[in-house]
This record gives sequence, structure tokens and C-alpha cells, in this order.
Amino acid sequence: MMRTGPVRILIADDHAVVRRGLKEILAEEYKLAEFGEAEDGPQTLKLVSKQKWDAVLLDITMPGMSGLDVLKDLKSVHPNLPVLVLSMHPEDQYARRCLKAGASGYLTKETAPEELVKAVKKILAGGKYVSESLAEGLAYRLADDYEGPPHERLSDREHQVMLKLGDGKAVSEIAEELSLSKQAISTYRSRILAKMNMKTNADLMRYVIENDLLD
Repeated sequence: MMRTGPVRILIADDHAVVRRGLKEILAEEYKLAEFGEAEDGPQTLKLVSKQKWDAVLLDITMPGMSGLDVLKDLKSVHPNLPVLVLSMHPEDQYARRCLKAGASGYLTKETAPEELVKAVKKILAGGKYVSESLAEGLAYRLADDYEGPPHERLSDREHQVMLKLGDGKAVSEIAEELSLSKQAISTYRSRILAKMNMKTNADLMRYVIENDLLD
């Protein structure tokens, strides 16, 4: 199907300098492109609900609402909207979760500009984009004997709570941040410790630090 009019790309990232850099890179390739900007999850969802976009570039770690939650909300309402997730985290930490949630691709922010343009072209054409290293990693995870690190056994919400516990936050603080009850967070904590064969928050803190899982 032929595209009519300029391509419209929404860039969602809480850092203005990052949004500007992404716009400059893509403007070189798409001379007539129209860009929108969002600095957090709620603003991203609001802009998508009010205007039509050809693609969204979404940061996975934004203040308040996580990029993964934003992605799930976007895909539930606009299942065909291409979303390219950008992250400062290594591919093996979030890529699988993002692709499972409906992302059209996943790139780290260390990616070269040429690869970003290549990825955007691919998702605008209706395809999926993963780097060679990520494709190899995903294939490796399909092996029958692959066990993976303990945190990969967690659900997305459990993973989110684990990172906050590992960052030294109290149950009450996490409950407020995620708009959940303290009882719900305590339940998640119990599940996390059981799945990861750990006993205390100190064990979790040591694990997330040793595995470089924090921002």
C-alpha cells in the first residue's frame, strides 16, 4: 500500500536531548517527516489517542509509568501501530519482554544512527526489527536445555517489583509508585523470592547489582 503524505513519528523519551537527537537522525532520512514528542507515559498515550501516527519510538524507562506498561496499553488500543522500543539496558534484559508485549523492534541507545534508520524503515514497512546479536540470543533461548537467569522466570510485574526492591525501596513506597496496595506488593515480593530461590531483600539487592539490572 502506497504511503501518502509525510511520515508521522512520535518520540517518547523523558530526556529532551535524546528526543532532539533522534529527530535529527531521522530527519536526514525523512525530509518531510512530522515529529511529535512526549516526555512520559501518560503524555504518550494522550498523543496517540488524539492523533494518528505511523510509528512510535518508545523509551523503556520513563518516570512514573514504565515504558513496558505504556507499550501494553498502546498495543491494546492500537494493535497495528508499530512501536520501536529504545533502551539504555542490554538487549537480554528487556528485549524479549518488549517483543512479547507487541513491540515491532528493540534497540539499545548505543546503536549507530544507521541502524536506527534501518529499524524505522523496517517497522514502517510492517516488519519486525531485531539486531543480529538479539536474534542469536532469542534463538539460543528456544533451545530445550536453556534455563536462563532466575529473573527471566518472573512475570513483567514481578520483574518491575524486583527492580524496585533491589533498588532498596520499601513495600509502601513501591505500592504508591505503582498504584497498588501494600498487600499486593508483599504478595509479589513473596512470589519473587520463591521463584528466585532467595530469602531476603538483601539477596535481591545483591542480585540486581551483580547482574547490572538497575538504571
